[in-house]
Parts: sequence; structure tokens; C-alpha cells
Amino acid sequence: MEIAVTAPSGNVGRPLVGHLVRAGIRPRLLTRHPERARAAWGDLVDAREVDLRDVRSVTAVTRGVDALYLIVPPGQSDDPVAAYAEVGAAVAASVAENRVPHTVLQSSVGAELRTGAGEIDGLARVEEALDALAEPAVTHLRCGYFYSNLLFELEAIRAGSVAVLRPTGEPFPWVAPGDIAMVAASLLLRPGAAGRRVRAVHGPQDLSWDDALAVVGEVLGRPVTAHRVGDDAMRTTLTGFGMTPPQVEAVMGMSTGLREGFVPEQPRTTLTTTDTTLGAWAWAELRPALHPAG
Repeated sequence: MEIAVTAPSGNVGRPLVGHLVRAGIRPRLLTRHPERARAAWGDLVDAREVDLRDVRSVTAVTRGVDALYLIVPPGQSDDPVAAYAEVGAAVAASVAENRVPHTVLQSSVGAELRTGAGEIDGLARVEEALDALAEPAVTHLRCGYFYSNLLFELEAIRAGSVAVLRPTGEPFPWVAPGDIAMVAASLLLRPGAAGRRVRAVHGPQDLSWDDALAVVGEVLGRPVTAHRVGDDAMRTTLTGFGMTPPQVEAVMGMSTGLREGFVPEQPRTTLTTTDTTLGAWAWAELRPALHPAG
């Protein structure tokens, strides 16, 4: 069975490759840096260079593939949503050309809105491109908020207070990237039924920022709290970092578009609930990042 994975060194791609290797698969890793994949996995993988924006490049590396796991890595584009759409169009054309039987897209809670959710709108464009395919099976994984996003807040966590755009007591789905990898592997290792499917990956429970940072504080042994900032103040801060207006709105919308009344299209059920708690992830990943050895 030929299974291809994009962005194989990321927070989901890395554990997914491990699952596939242990299942006896030699996955085809599609990356801009195949030498890094070979250094990490050796002959256990087939690493190939690809530019996901280029139809010819994607078509070449997906020829003969039985299943594709598509992670669209965030780029440095001045317009992130347009960049996602460009990748979606290239991959969809390649999937159609090669008649790839099953494509699993790593999407996000909020993509169902189609507009108004910032960078997630880009994933909606990718969903739409794949949905337009006539024959192959397509599965969209609508994932919750990654625990690993806390790794972008290390300085704020050290300072004891994290700035957020959502109401601090408003719960929403949080998930470990490793749990997404587990779900992805289970889907890739069996044939996909024809047509479009959507599967949510909601993690073990919905958490507010207050809930999540209370868990982080317990793991670290000191208080960490959330404080809400105004939208205009956050826009000013992001603009000060040199972001373009589309880049600013791509960041803002992932919070502003999913707050105060938003309900995910896929409800939390036994099927959408996974196991890894935030406390377990924070102990294994966040503590070492805050207190590196040596």
C-alpha cells in the first residue's frame, strides 16, 4: 500500500509517520527538504521533494499513491488564504490526474463557515477544491485547537499571563497533535469509501482559556492566567510585527470568527473525542520547552 504524507516533520506529520512505519508501511514523505526526512527515518521512508503549489511537482510525487494525507503547511505569503487556495487547486488537480483513491485533509473546526475565520478560510478553500472531485474518496478532519499552539506563547507563559481574543471563560475543543495522527493513521490504513466525509477530532474535552491555563499552571507549579485584549489592540500589535493586513486578519479571524456563539458543525461524540489530556501533553511537551535540559 502506497501512502503519502505532506509536511512529515510537523506536529502531526512526525507521529503519523511513526504510526505508518510501525504498521509496516514505507510511507512516501512529500517535503521541501527530503534530506531531513532521510536523516530522521533512513530507508524506512521514501522521501521526495515537492512544491505543493506546483501541479506538475505534486502530480509527479503522488503517482501510484493509494492514499494521501494532506497537511497544508503555513507559508510566508502576504495573503495566507490565497496561498491555501493555490495549494488546494494544485493538489486537487493532481489527485484527479492520478486518480488517488483516498485523500485525507487535515482541516479545522471552523472551516464549515467558509468565510470569516481567518486562516481557517484557507482550509475551507482546500476542502472545496477536493470536494469538486468526481470520483475519489475525500475525508476532511476538522480538528480542534492544537495544544502545541501553546508553544508559541512560551514568553507569555513564563510571565504568567497570556493575551487572548476570545472570552477567557468560553470553552472550545482542544486536541493533542498526536491524537490527530492516530486518527489519520486509522483512516489511511483502510480503503476510503467513495465520496465526501467529515470527521471531527475534538480532543478529550472542551476547555476555556481559563481552564487550559489553570492546567498549565498546575503542571508548572505556578499560576498562569489569561487576559482578554481588544481586537483593535491586537491588530495594532500584529501590524507592529510587520504583518500585512491579510496576514493580520488571518490571525485574528481564527479567534474572532469562532467565538461568542459559534458551535462546531460536528458535535462532540464518542467518535470525535480522543484521549490525550492537556495535562499529559503539557507535562511531556510544554515543561521541557520552558525548561530545556542543560
